[in-house]
Amino acid sequence: MKRNRKVKILATLGPASAEEHMIEKLHRAGADVFRINMSHASHDMMRTLIGRIRAVEARSGRPIGILADLQGPKLRVGKFANGSVELKAGQTFTLDNNEEPGDENRVYLPHPEILEAVKPGHRLLIDDGKLHLRAEECNGTSIVTTVVAGNKISDKKGVSLPDTLLAIGALTEKDRVDLDAVLATGSVDWVALSFVQRPEDLAEVRKISKNRVGLMSKIEKPQAIERIDEIIELSDALMVARGDLGVEMPLEAVPGIQKQLTRACRRVGKPVVVATQMLESMISAAVPTRAEVSDVATAVFEGADAIMLSAESASGQYPIEAVTTMASIASTVERDPYYSNIIHAQRPQPEATGADAISLAAREIAETLKLSAIVCYTGSGNTGLRAARERPEVPVLALSPIIETARRLSVVWGLHCVVTEDASDLDDMVNRACRIVHNEGFGKPGDRLIITAGVPLGTPGATNMLRIAFIGSDGQSGI
Repeated sequence: MKRNRKVKILATLGPASAEEHMIEKLHRAGADVFRINMSHASHDMMRTLIGRIRAVEARSGRPIGILADLQGPKLRVGKFANGSVELKAGQTFTLDNNEEPGDENRVYLPHPEILEAVKPGHRLLIDDGKLHLRAEECNGTSIVTTVVAGNKISDKKGVSLPDTLLAIGALTEKDRVDLDAVLATGSVDWVALSFVQRPEDLAEVRKISKNRVGLMSKIEKPQAIERIDEIIELSDALMVARGDLGVEMPLEAVPGIQKQLTRACRRVGKPVVVATQMLESMISAAVPTRAEVSDVATAVFEGADAIMLSAESASGQYPIEAVTTMASIASTVERDPYYSNIIHAQRPQPEATGADAISLAAREIAETLKLSAIVCYTGSGNTGLRAARERPEVPVLALSPIIETARRLSVVWGLHCVVTEDASDLDDMVNRACRIVHNEGFGKPGDRLIITAGVPLGTPGATNMLRIAFIGSDGQSGI
């Protein structure tokens, strides 16, 4: 199943898309990776969805990635005696450790870590920022605040703390149980960690997962931005989770942060996913707004590896149309005459490694000689990542004998992943590459391609060889 675009699409599964026939339709429409949101999915449902995805994968013959998104810490106020109260700007309101139902003066906050960490002057945003409080007095058991922007507050509304670094990790007890269940399936490729604040938040997941899955850090806290280079170094990928990021930071700052994170990931050759509200109106409408189309296009122009649908595909009325629309926008942008110029202008300098030098040379040769494709043999996936980092204009085929590697690379920009046996020798390597490029529809007899690999064959992380080959009349090497 050949895609006519290089950016990948993540589609979240939910009530509107959980059945196997819907998953197959989403995949055919353009979904490359499926997201299972562990905030809503039980372990039984998670296993059922994985089974359905793998059944679709077997029929399609294409590796499909699966992302399990952990819920992370959910910070919420307690309940009110009458269900809700109306708070006015300028009034005093207290959050405390008293479990009694709240009223117009106070409410229970069942999070001692917040009561201990908030300092005078810190902001507390309730219900996605609809209610804005400023801390005035803090004693470890209560926070006396002034209402800056009033609104109604009701039971169990979420609390965001843009100015406060909490002494809790990003992994809750629920997340630990969910992570164990995810790893036990042996069939999930990525785990997304929510509300990462510091690089230390990743350590526990690394220890538990033992590299059995790729670790994707969701950036939705301002504290994470302050230490982003360290977080990227310890992550396998990043997700720009613009929903919560837009609550805890000024909305006008989010586009710049999106560009910052996208370029930071491109520099180091790690995948970056842009997520949240990309085609939000398509939850209930068959067509998106012009602003949403522009938003998706911006992420594509920026060179993001993947763009994501959340409620649009999980619970919306038009999940297939949402994926189709996103794929159409991406394909059109990538054909735009400005696209290659923008991608080229943002291209990072290669690192001083053999893999980067080979990947740079492969791109330049392929573009100079107008080759049909770049073929990279990769066991660990690193060669594929370095090839994609160059953002070449020609297609990149990542060939791997390890299906888990191919599935994990399905989120990476521009990689057409194929599972194939490892080559037995150099002649087999060249013949196999030519045959696959021909069979997958990326080249025809007489076309040329370039191959990168490590010699001796099968040596992880030893990319050190370039080879130009012709596709012969039989689809094999014409050399």
